[in-house]
Amino acid sequence: MYVGRIVGVGKNAAGANTVMYRVSSRSFPNRQAVDNNGTLAVVPRPGFEADLNKNPYIAYNALRLVDDWAIATNGSHTDPIAEKVALGLPMREAMALSLLALDYEKDDFNTPRIAAAVPRLGDFGWLAIVRKDALVVREVRLEAGLVQYIATYEADDVRDNQVSAFDASSAAGAAEFAVSGGAFTDLEKPVTSAAALANDAGFALGTFIVET
Repeated sequence: MYVGRIVGVGKNAAGANTVMYRVSSRSFPNRQAVDNNGTLAVVPRPGFEADLNKNPYIAYNALRLVDDWAIATNGSHTDPIAEKVALGLPMREAMALSLLALDYEKDDFNTPRIAAAVPRLGDFGWLAIVRKDALVVREVRLEAGLVQYIATYEADDVRDNQVSAFDASSAAGAAEFAVSGGAFTDLEKPVTSAAALANDAGFALGTFIVET
């Protein structure tokens, strides 16, 4: 099944909070997640930079750390969410205001914008989506050994049954899990992924690129 881009929040078996983002794409598969000074960005792979002329939505900061939060999204709304949190807004307001202001992407598919966030410590994270017909921002419980997710298509609402068993001991392992672990294994067209995993000092960051 093809569900497009995916964000997820959860805890590994040891109880460390994680947020993950996966790019799945039929139209622009030649992309990679890279670490840009502590921000994980999705960009074209070398030789495919001209893809930006075809679709301006395919490159963006996908995962940012701010205060004690890790925030992941499928587009340019990562930055305004992080900036609002840095100004002291609660996560609910930061997500709702940013998603409402930018709205769904005006491409051929009216692609929804999705977002996820977890604190370094705590038992609750956030999942959100703005579609052509709705805006949903919801606090969700984080449980050890599970990740809850939302996607741009098909799994395009915050639903309690969109969960997967999850475990990874590193951020790179969490990023790889978003491509080939648990419930994500059978989701089609994976391209690249990014993840943050909480530790004593803050968050570790990791990326994964699907070999072509």
